Amino acid sequence: MRRGIVSTITIVSVLAGILWLGGFAMGIQDQFFSAAMPPAGTTKYTKEKKADNREIYIVALGDSLTRGTGDESGKGYIGYMVDSLRKKTTKPIRVTNLAIKGQRSDGLLKQLGQAEIKRQLKMADIIVMTIGGNDLFQGGEALKLAPKQIEQAKNAYLHNLDRIFQTIRSVNKDAVVFYIGLYNPFSDLGDAKKTSAIVRQWNFASAETAARYPNIIAVPIFDLFELHVNDYLYSDHFHPNKEGYKRIGERVASLITWTEEDKQ
Repeated sequence: MRRGIVSTITIVSVLAGILWLGGFAMGIQDQFFSAAMPPAGTTKYTKEKKADNREIYIVALGDSLTRGTGDESGKGYIGYMVDSLRKKTTKPIRVTNLAIKGQRSDGLLKQLGQAEIKRQLKMADIIVMTIGGNDLFQGGEALKLAPKQIEQAKNAYLHNLDRIFQTIRSVNKDAVVFYIGLYNPFSDLGDAKKTSAIVRQWNFASAETAARYPNIIAVPIFDLFELHVNDYLYSDHFHPNKEGYKRIGERVASLITWTEEDKQ
């Protein structure tokens, strides 16, 4: 009888020890995974996210105007725009300029298909762009084109512009896009009325295209160059000079507003 009782006690003790060891192991496992996993409701930043979410990240797209060609100071409208924005916020401002000299709308559309370009756009808070000048003027050849040819060029451009806006919005639905319109660098020539009318038509149609999309703002600059155009052009009589770019940069910056949270 006593031997049976001892055996029973031994078996119970062994089982209790096994259960205790199992519970201890589970407790250690729980503590390990609690430390390894982030708390519920939090998200780890990936390489696709900005390293510092306090900064304002601007991506610039387009042609030689966004590159700043003709500005002897090297700043271009991007530099003057940033100068003005720094008066409005204490946050650091970072800019990536992806513009290409001589680029037309079909070239920009192709560029937007690149993985690295999409990665940059995805991180952007603000996107600024110039495009269309090379589609229209084609090195001054627009002045020699027949009205039918100019209309065909406009339709092709507007088709590309619409696809450009579609692509940007598919990659980044939140960033505000500032599309900078066209000016007439030939407004002091004999057929100024003709060329100015064409530029205004392209600007109007471009603004209508931009209006189809949320947070895409068409920025007019035609008026900045219409009077005394030579005061604001580089020696090539096409690109803006320092003063011309400064006017563009200040115009764009005036349209960028901040909340109190954004300022700090």
